[in-house]
Amino acid sequence: MIRINLLKPETKEIRETPAEGLPEFKAKKKPGVGNLIFLLLVVALAGFYLYQKKAMDQERQLLNQAKEEKSKLQYVIAKLDELQKQKASVDKKINLIRELKSQQDLAVRIMDELSKTLPEWVWLNEVSFDSKNIQIRGNALSNNLIADFIANLESDPYFESVNLIASTQKTSKNDQYLEFSLTAGVVNPKQLTAPPPPAKEAKPRRSP
Repeated sequence: MIRINLLKPETKEIRETPAEGLPEFKAKKKPGVGNLIFLLLVVALAGFYLYQKKAMDQERQLLNQAKEEKSKLQYVIAKLDELQKQKASVDKKINLIRELKSQQDLAVRIMDELSKTLPEWVWLNEVSFDSKNIQIRGNALSNNLIADFIANLESDPYFESVNLIASTQKTSKNDQYLEFSLTAGVVNPKQLTAPPPPAKEAKPRRSP
């Protein structure tokens, strides 16, 4: 009978051993180009990250400085608003004082003009000033004296539109008198508050 061996014949591994006394040399592999490119990419990414981090730190520092300046400006703006409110309040008080002073001067001038037009045996009890009109209440011994007082007011350049409101007969301790009230308009209040012009000196007369 014929037998056929289909198994792979065993081969003996022949290992070459270096000769005695000679050093053993190993083959060194050269670094691949891919590893070099990967290393360069890592270095570039690290540098880009550091650059971006530095830029972000600078931007964050500028943002913090801007916030500090903004807070300081808000404090300054608040102070300016407060000062403007105080200035407006002071100006309002000054204008009120000036208005009261002008009204006081006007009242003094009105009373001075009224005293010039007041006839004898006529006296005033109350005088009030409202806008450009005055209200007068007083007493007189007769209607003729009241008429004279009205005529004097109408002839005065500072008063106009004199109207008699009422005239009532009164008796006090067997004395009879008339109680009257009237209104008049002030022609130019600003002219009344102006100081009177200085009196002109009289020229000496020449002897004939």
